[in-house]
Amino acid sequence: MVHAKQSDAERKEIAILRVLSESSQPLGSITIARELERYGIYLSERGVRYHLKVADERGYTQSLGRDGRMLTPLGFEELKIALAPEQVGFILQKLELLAFQTTFDPAKRTGQLPINTSLIDKDRFKEALFAMKGAVEAGICTSELIATASEGEKLGSVVVPDGKIGVATICSVAINGILLKAGIPVASQFGGVLEVKEAKPERFIAVINYAGTSIDPSEQYIRAGMTSVGEAARTGNGKILANFREMPALARSLASEKTAALKEAGIGGVYVLGNTSEPICQISVGLNRVGMVLLGGLNPLAAAVEAGISIENIGESGIVDFEQLTSIRDLQGDWRP
Repeated sequence: MVHAKQSDAERKEIAILRVLSESSQPLGSITIARELERYGIYLSERGVRYHLKVADERGYTQSLGRDGRMLTPLGFEELKIALAPEQVGFILQKLELLAFQTTFDPAKRTGQLPINTSLIDKDRFKEALFAMKGAVEAGICTSELIATASEGEKLGSVVVPDGKIGVATICSVAINGILLKAGIPVASQFGGVLEVKEAKPERFIAVINYAGTSIDPSEQYIRAGMTSVGEAARTGNGKILANFREMPALARSLASEKTAALKEAGIGGVYVLGNTSEPICQISVGLNRVGMVLLGGLNPLAAAVEAGISIENIGESGIVDFEQLTSIRDLQGDWRP
Protein backbone atom coordinates (compact mmCIF):
# COMPACT_ATOMS: atom_id res chain seq x y z
CA MET A 1 0.00 0.00 0.00
CA VAL A 2 1.32 3.47 -0.91
CA HIS A 3 1.29 5.87 2.05
CA ALA A 4 2.57 9.08 0.52
CA LYS A 5 -0.97 10.02 -0.47
CA GLN A 6 -3.75 7.71 0.61
CA SER A 7 -6.71 7.11 -1.65
CA ASP A 8 -10.22 7.10 -0.21
CA ALA A 9 -10.25 3.29 -0.25
CA GLU A 10 -6.90 3.11 1.54
CA ARG A 11 -8.08 5.59 4.17
CA LYS A 12 -11.14 3.44 4.86
CA GLU A 13 -9.06 0.26 5.04
CA ILE A 14 -6.61 1.81 7.52
CA ALA A 15 -9.52 3.04 9.64
CA ILE A 16 -10.91 -0.52 9.73
CA LEU A 17 -7.52 -1.87 10.79
CA ARG A 18 -7.39 0.78 13.49
CA VAL A 19 -10.81 -0.19 14.85
CA LEU A 20 -9.73 -3.85 14.96
CA SER A 21 -6.47 -2.92 16.74
CA GLU A 22 -8.43 -1.32 19.57
CA SER A 23 -10.39 -4.48 20.35
CA SER A 24 -9.23 -7.62 22.12
CA GLN A 25 -12.22 -9.48 20.68
CA PRO A 26 -13.11 -10.32 17.04
CA LEU A 27 -15.41 -7.74 15.48
CA GLY A 28 -18.15 -8.19 12.90
CA SER A 29 -19.00 -5.79 10.09
CA ILE A 30 -21.93 -4.19 11.94
CA THR A 31 -19.77 -3.29 14.94
CA ILE A 32 -16.95 -2.07 12.71
CA ALA A 33 -19.32 0.17 10.75
CA ARG A 34 -20.52 1.73 13.99
CA GLU A 35 -16.99 2.27 15.32
CA LEU A 36 -15.84 3.84 12.03
CA GLU A 37 -18.14 6.78 12.67
CA ARG A 38 -15.73 7.91 15.40
CA TYR A 39 -13.23 8.59 12.61
CA GLY A 40 -15.75 10.35 10.39
CA ILE A 41 -16.14 7.38 8.05
CA TYR A 42 -19.63 6.20 7.20
CA LEU A 43 -19.81 2.80 5.54
CA SER A 44 -22.65 0.35 5.17
CA GLU A 45 -22.25 -3.17 6.49
CA ARG A 46 -21.83 -4.30 2.89
CA GLY A 47 -19.10 -1.69 2.32
CA VAL A 48 -17.25 -2.87 5.43
CA ARG A 49 -17.42 -6.47 4.23
CA TYR A 50 -15.90 -5.44 0.89
CA HIS A 51 -12.91 -3.76 2.56
CA LEU A 52 -12.49 -6.69 4.96
CA LYS A 53 -12.30 -9.05 1.98
CA VAL A 54 -9.50 -6.91 0.52
CA ALA A 55 -7.74 -6.86 3.90
CA ASP A 56 -8.05 -10.66 4.12
CA GLU A 57 -6.47 -11.05 0.68
CA ARG A 58 -3.57 -8.83 1.71
CA GLY A 59 -3.03 -10.81 4.89
CA TYR A 60 -3.92 -7.91 7.20
CA THR A 61 -6.96 -9.56 8.79
CA GLN A 62 -8.10 -13.07 9.59
CA SER A 63 -11.66 -14.34 9.69
CA LEU A 64 -12.75 -16.24 12.80
CA GLY A 65 -16.05 -17.27 11.26
CA ARG A 66 -19.19 -15.86 12.82
CA ASP A 67 -17.16 -14.26 15.60
CA GLY A 68 -15.77 -11.71 13.14
CA ARG A 69 -12.29 -10.58 12.19
CA MET A 70 -9.05 -9.80 14.01
CA LEU A 71 -5.79 -8.24 12.92
CA THR A 72 -2.86 -10.42 11.90
CA PRO A 73 0.73 -9.48 12.82
CA LEU A 74 1.13 -8.21 9.25
CA GLY A 75 -1.94 -6.05 9.78
CA PHE A 76 -0.43 -4.55 12.91
CA GLU A 77 2.76 -3.76 11.03
CA GLU A 78 0.84 -2.16 8.18
CA LEU A 79 -1.14 -0.05 10.64
CA LYS A 80 2.04 1.18 12.33
CA ILE A 81 3.52 2.25 9.00
CA ALA A 82 0.31 3.91 7.84
CA LEU A 83 -0.20 5.85 11.05
CA ALA A 84 3.41 6.86 11.65
CA PRO A 85 3.18 10.36 10.08
CA GLU A 86 0.10 11.30 12.12
CA GLN A 87 0.57 9.16 15.21
CA VAL A 88 3.63 10.51 16.99
CA GLY A 89 2.75 9.65 20.56
CA PHE A 90 0.61 6.68 19.48
CA ILE A 91 2.35 4.43 22.03
CA LEU A 92 1.60 6.85 24.86
CA GLN A 93 -2.07 6.71 23.89
CA LYS A 94 -1.97 2.89 23.93
CA LEU A 95 -0.35 2.89 27.38
CA GLU A 96 -3.04 5.17 28.76
CA LEU A 97 -5.81 3.04 27.22
CA LEU A 98 -4.37 -0.23 28.58
CA ALA A 99 -3.90 1.30 32.04
CA PHE A 100 -7.58 2.28 32.01
CA GLN A 101 -8.60 -1.23 30.86
CA THR A 102 -6.65 -2.92 33.68
CA THR A 103 -9.16 -4.40 36.13
CA PHE A 104 -6.94 -6.86 38.02
CA ASP A 105 -7.58 -7.14 41.75
CA PRO A 106 -4.42 -8.48 43.49
CA ALA A 107 -6.35 -9.59 46.56
CA LYS A 108 -8.95 -11.60 44.64
CA ARG A 109 -6.56 -12.69 41.86
CA THR A 110 -9.19 -11.82 39.27
CA GLY A 111 -9.52 -9.31 36.46
CA GLN A 112 -7.75 -8.31 33.28
CA LEU A 113 -4.14 -7.33 32.67
CA PRO A 114 -2.31 -5.72 29.72
CA ILE A 115 0.06 -7.91 27.73
CA ASN A 116 2.72 -8.03 25.06
CA THR A 117 2.40 -10.80 22.47
CA SER A 118 5.37 -12.68 20.98
CA LEU A 119 5.20 -15.12 18.06
CA ILE A 120 7.67 -18.03 18.00
CA ASP A 121 8.16 -20.83 15.47
CA LYS A 122 6.63 -24.02 16.86
CA ASP A 123 9.81 -26.03 16.35
CA ARG A 124 11.84 -23.51 18.39
CA PHE A 125 9.36 -22.91 21.18
CA LYS A 126 11.00 -25.18 23.74
CA GLU A 127 14.40 -23.70 22.89
CA ALA A 128 12.95 -20.22 23.42
CA LEU A 129 11.60 -21.19 26.83
CA PHE A 130 15.05 -22.40 27.83
CA ALA A 131 16.58 -19.10 26.69
CA MET A 132 13.99 -17.16 28.69
CA LYS A 133 14.85 -19.08 31.86
CA GLY A 134 17.64 -16.80 32.99
CA ALA A 135 15.62 -13.59 32.94
CA VAL A 136 12.82 -15.29 34.87
CA GLU A 137 15.06 -16.79 37.55
CA ALA A 138 17.10 -13.58 37.87
CA GLY A 139 13.89 -11.62 38.44
CA ILE A 140 14.51 -9.13 35.63
CA CYS A 141 11.02 -9.38 34.18
CA THR A 142 7.59 -8.07 35.09
CA SER A 143 6.31 -11.52 35.96
CA GLU A 144 6.97 -15.22 35.41
CA LEU A 145 3.29 -15.57 34.55
CA ILE A 146 2.56 -16.00 30.85
CA ALA A 147 -0.23 -17.16 28.55
CA THR A 148 0.23 -19.25 25.42
CA ALA A 149 -1.89 -19.79 22.33
CA SER A 150 -1.72 -22.08 19.31
CA GLU A 151 -2.16 -21.13 15.65
CA GLY A 152 -5.56 -19.64 14.94
CA GLU A 153 -6.09 -18.66 18.57
CA LYS A 154 -5.66 -15.14 19.86
CA LEU A 155 -3.74 -13.32 22.55
CA GLY A 156 -5.01 -9.83 23.19
CA SER A 157 -5.65 -8.38 19.74
CA VAL A 158 -3.31 -10.77 17.91
CA VAL A 159 -4.30 -13.93 16.05
CA VAL A 160 -1.49 -16.50 16.11
CA PRO A 161 -0.44 -17.36 12.52
CA ASP A 162 0.12 -20.84 11.13
CA GLY A 163 3.33 -22.48 12.30
CA LYS A 164 3.64 -20.25 15.36
CA ILE A 165 3.02 -20.38 19.08
CA GLY A 166 1.97 -17.16 20.78
CA VAL A 167 3.35 -16.13 24.16
CA ALA A 168 1.81 -13.31 26.19
CA THR A 169 3.94 -11.61 28.81
CA ILE A 170 2.52 -9.11 31.27
CA CYS A 171 3.18 -5.55 30.17
CA SER A 172 4.67 -3.14 32.73
CA VAL A 173 1.74 -0.77 32.14
CA ALA A 174 -0.17 -3.14 34.45
CA ILE A 175 1.47 -1.19 37.27
CA ASN A 176 0.13 2.06 35.83
CA GLY A 177 -3.32 0.49 35.79
CA ILE A 178 -3.21 -0.71 39.39
CA LEU A 179 -2.02 2.70 40.59
CA LEU A 180 -4.62 4.48 38.46
CA LYS A 181 -7.38 2.45 40.11
CA ALA A 182 -5.97 3.58 43.47
CA GLY A 183 -6.26 7.21 42.39
CA ILE A 184 -2.56 7.69 41.67
CA PRO A 185 -1.76 9.50 38.39
CA VAL A 186 1.34 7.99 36.79
CA ALA A 187 3.15 9.74 33.94
CA SER A 188 4.85 7.35 31.48
CA GLN A 189 8.00 9.13 30.34
CA PHE A 190 10.12 6.79 28.24
CA GLY A 191 11.23 3.27 27.44
CA GLY A 192 14.93 2.59 27.50
CA VAL A 193 17.92 0.30 27.77
CA LEU A 194 19.22 0.16 31.33
CA GLU A 195 22.79 -0.79 32.15
CA VAL A 196 23.05 -3.19 35.10
CA LYS A 197 26.23 -3.72 37.12
CA GLU A 198 26.57 -6.35 39.84
CA ALA A 199 22.82 -7.00 39.57
CA LYS A 200 22.03 -3.37 40.39
CA PRO A 201 20.61 -0.68 38.10
CA GLU A 202 23.29 1.77 36.98
CA ARG A 203 22.15 4.15 34.23
CA PHE A 204 20.01 4.43 31.12
CA ILE A 205 22.18 4.29 28.01
CA ALA A 206 19.34 4.78 25.49
CA VAL A 207 15.86 6.25 25.82
CA ILE A 208 12.86 6.88 23.54
CA ASN A 209 10.15 9.22 24.81
CA TYR A 210 6.68 7.71 24.50
CA ALA A 211 5.27 11.07 23.40
CA GLY A 212 7.58 11.10 20.38
CA THR A 213 7.17 7.62 18.92
CA SER A 214 4.58 5.51 17.15
CA ILE A 215 6.46 2.23 17.78
CA ASP A 216 7.05 0.48 21.09
CA PRO A 217 10.61 1.27 22.28
CA SER A 218 11.28 -2.27 23.51
CA GLU A 219 10.45 -3.71 20.09
CA GLN A 220 12.96 -1.31 18.53
CA TYR A 221 15.74 -2.09 21.01
CA ILE A 222 15.32 -5.85 20.57
CA ARG A 223 15.39 -5.56 16.77
CA ALA A 224 18.50 -3.38 16.97
CA GLY A 225 20.34 -5.93 19.13
CA MET A 226 20.92 -3.39 21.91
CA THR A 227 20.18 -5.72 24.84
CA SER A 228 22.23 -8.30 26.71
CA VAL A 229 19.54 -9.63 29.03
CA GLY A 230 20.97 -13.15 29.04
CA GLU A 231 24.37 -11.88 30.16
CA ALA A 232 22.76 -9.70 32.83
CA ALA A 233 20.93 -12.76 34.16
CA ARG A 234 24.08 -14.90 34.18
CA THR A 235 26.65 -12.42 35.48
CA GLY A 236 24.71 -9.49 36.92
CA ASN A 237 26.22 -7.21 34.27
CA GLY A 238 24.44 -6.31 31.06
CA LYS A 239 21.79 -4.21 29.32
CA ILE A 240 18.11 -4.80 29.96
CA LEU A 241 14.80 -3.25 28.92
CA ALA A 242 13.28 -0.83 31.41
CA ASN A 243 10.73 1.98 31.53
CA PHE A 244 10.61 5.25 33.46
CA ARG A 245 7.55 6.65 35.23
CA GLU A 246 6.84 9.62 37.50
CA MET A 247 4.14 10.28 40.10
CA PRO A 248 3.33 12.87 42.77
CA ALA A 249 5.59 12.52 45.81
CA LEU A 250 2.60 12.43 48.15
CA ALA A 251 1.47 9.20 46.49
CA ARG A 252 4.71 7.29 47.17
CA SER A 253 3.54 5.47 50.30
CA LEU A 254 0.28 4.32 48.72
CA ALA A 255 2.09 3.34 45.53
CA SER A 256 4.53 1.23 47.53
CA GLU A 257 1.63 -0.50 49.28
CA LYS A 258 -0.22 -1.24 46.03
CA THR A 259 2.83 -2.55 44.16
CA ALA A 260 3.72 -4.78 47.14
CA ALA A 261 0.24 -6.34 46.92
CA LEU A 262 0.73 -6.78 43.18
CA LYS A 263 4.04 -8.54 43.79
CA GLU A 264 2.33 -10.92 46.22
CA ALA A 265 0.04 -11.87 43.34
CA GLY A 266 3.03 -12.77 41.17
CA ILE A 267 3.44 -9.50 39.29
CA GLY A 268 6.50 -7.46 40.20
CA GLY A 269 8.31 -5.18 37.83
CA VAL A 270 9.16 -2.25 40.09
CA TYR A 271 12.95 -2.17 39.89
CA VAL A 272 13.55 1.18 41.59
CA LEU A 273 11.20 3.47 43.50
CA GLY A 274 12.89 6.77 44.26
CA ASN A 275 12.33 9.40 46.90
CA THR A 276 11.02 12.94 46.50
CA SER A 277 12.84 14.81 43.70
CA GLU A 278 15.65 12.24 43.85
CA PRO A 279 17.38 11.36 40.55
CA ILE A 280 17.39 7.63 39.80
CA CYS A 281 19.58 5.82 37.30
CA GLN A 282 21.02 9.24 36.38
CA ILE A 283 17.59 10.54 35.36
CA SER A 284 16.45 13.76 37.03
CA VAL A 285 13.01 13.88 38.61
CA GLY A 286 10.68 16.88 38.85
CA LEU A 287 10.03 18.95 41.96
CA ASN A 288 7.77 17.14 44.42
CA ARG A 289 7.76 14.13 42.13
CA VAL A 290 8.94 10.53 42.57
CA GLY A 291 10.62 8.51 39.84
CA MET A 292 10.04 4.81 39.26
CA VAL A 293 11.94 2.38 37.03
CA LEU A 294 9.92 -0.58 35.77
CA LEU A 295 11.39 -3.73 34.26
CA GLY A 296 10.43 -4.35 30.64
CA GLY A 297 7.88 -7.12 30.14
CA LEU A 298 9.75 -8.28 27.02
CA ASN A 299 13.07 -8.93 28.79
CA PRO A 300 12.68 -12.76 28.65
CA LEU A 301 11.95 -12.55 24.91
CA ALA A 302 14.97 -10.31 24.40
CA ALA A 303 17.10 -13.05 25.98
CA ALA A 304 15.64 -15.58 23.52
CA VAL A 305 16.37 -13.30 20.55
CA GLU A 306 19.94 -12.88 21.83
CA ALA A 307 20.20 -16.69 21.71
CA GLY A 308 19.53 -16.60 17.96
CA ILE A 309 15.80 -17.35 17.95
CA SER A 310 13.68 -15.32 15.55
CA ILE A 311 10.71 -13.84 17.42
CA GLU A 312 8.13 -11.27 16.38
CA ASN A 313 7.23 -9.09 19.35
CA ILE A 314 4.12 -6.94 19.50
CA GLY A 315 4.15 -4.65 22.50
CA GLU A 316 1.00 -3.46 24.24
CA SER A 317 -1.08 -5.94 22.25
CA GLY A 318 -4.22 -6.02 24.40
CA ILE A 319 -5.49 -7.59 27.61
CA VAL A 320 -6.06 -11.08 29.03
CA ASP A 321 -7.84 -12.50 32.05
CA PHE A 322 -5.59 -13.40 34.96
CA GLU A 323 -7.07 -16.92 34.84
CA GLN A 324 -5.38 -17.48 31.46
CA LEU A 325 -1.92 -17.02 32.96
CA THR A 326 0.37 -19.74 34.24
CA SER A 327 3.93 -19.81 35.52
CA ILE A 328 6.47 -20.28 32.75
CA ARG A 329 8.18 -22.74 35.09
CA ASP A 330 5.23 -25.10 34.76
CA LEU A 331 5.58 -25.36 30.97
CA GLN A 332 8.99 -27.08 30.96
CA GLY A 333 10.12 -28.56 34.24
CA ASP A 334 13.77 -29.07 33.34
CA TRP A 335 13.99 -26.03 30.98
CA ARG A 336 15.91 -28.09 28.43
CA PRO A 337 15.35 -27.77 24.67
